Amino acid sequence: MAKILVNESGPLHGTVQISGAKNAVLPLMAATLLTGDTCRIEDVPDLADVKVMREMLKSFGAEVEELSPGVISVTAKEIKTTVGDSELVSEMRASTMVMGPLLARCGKCVMPMPGGCSIGKRPIDLHLKGFRALGATVEFDEDKEHVILTAGPDGLVGDAIYLDFPSVGATENILMAATLAKNVTIIENAAKEPEIVDLANQLNKMGAKIKGAGTDTIRITGVESLSGSIHTVIPDRIETGTFMLAAAITRGDVLVQNGIPGHVRPIIAKLKECGVKVEIQDDGIYVDAREGELVATDIKTLPYPGFPTDIQSPFMTFLTTVHGQSIVRETVFENRFMHVVELNRMGADITTESREAFVPGGKKLHGAKVRATDLRAGAAMVLAGLVATGTTEVSEIYHIERGYENFVQKFKGIGGDLMRVEED
Repeated sequence: MAKILVNESGPLHGTVQISGAKNAVLPLMAATLLTGDTCRIEDVPDLADVKVMREMLKSFGAEVEELSPGVISVTAKEIKTTVGDSELVSEMRASTMVMGPLLARCGKCVMPMPGGCSIGKRPIDLHLKGFRALGATVEFDEDKEHVILTAGPDGLVGDAIYLDFPSVGATENILMAATLAKNVTIIENAAKEPEIVDLANQLNKMGAKIKGAGTDTIRITGVESLSGSIHTVIPDRIETGTFMLAAAITRGDVLVQNGIPGHVRPIIAKLKECGVKVEIQDDGIYVDAREGELVATDIKTLPYPGFPTDIQSPFMTFLTTVHGQSIVRETVFENRFMHVVELNRMGADITTESREAFVPGGKKLHGAKVRATDLRAGAAMVLAGLVATGTTEVSEIYHIERGYENFVQKFKGIGGDLMRVEED
């Protein structure tokens, strides 16, 4: 176990480089199971979740090699088992991403129910609905701890699939399964996230025939087989937003390099509403909060291209420091206000009612012992610590290390006073 100690740091200043996206690289890695050829993935972030996915691919018989820092190759020449490792699956929800590839390539898959952050119910019903539409049978063992997927006698067969909610995971899983299905598959009300587009781009490089990724209707024409590819992971838009907010909350100025402005439009818009200066420059996104009084705004999380739920807790932390009251509405996950208790330990005085949080601004936070209740809440606690008097001790930081590469080092590089220490 380890923790992060954060001291009041003053305005952050400098340049920070954004890493490859956690939410993109995991399905990209899972997609390598669709072919026996070698796939090379570049700009792979050094994250705990990536390590788990590497071990998972190996457990199915794939050879995974780190060619250089941030570059891996995966060769799944032979799938030795289609049964997911319970221990690995319990560590990471994104383990569900291997279901589509295994079902498409091998015609079967047995997976334990997934783990991950406790931010609310995230059933895999829509994943299973999609697989059923492709002709697979879906069964559970007696304890309902494992889902058993079996393709029909003719393999998977394309169909029109309407998602009741634009689930990112379900869209990705069905997308991968449909690449090797017979005929045409159409996913309606599909998720539009950039990570979906990134996955479709990789699959098309492998020989898939996918059109419409990034819109609400994706069309996949099945092919008999896929080949290897070389693909670079897109930058992490949530890390981009986190460091934009780090500049804003500390009233500093930071150049965020490698982030894609189009991926963080809602964050840019809301920061501007608060009075933060945001400029799109040739070499990055420049955030300057050194001048003028910052004011409150309301945010409402929505599926992409709406305001991202993954940046809700860091943005709420920022809102505690501006003038006026803000309302934060969470519409994606029902249990994503766990960080409110931790922020209130630091003097935030936030109240919640159902899926709304009422944030009185203008608070001077103070250091306290707090928990990283989930991945993004952990980042929010560190942001709070940067402006709180005294020292903030953030525990359970394994959540943070699941999704942020070189987290402490990057903050220190722009003037943050924090350190990672091992606990006894």
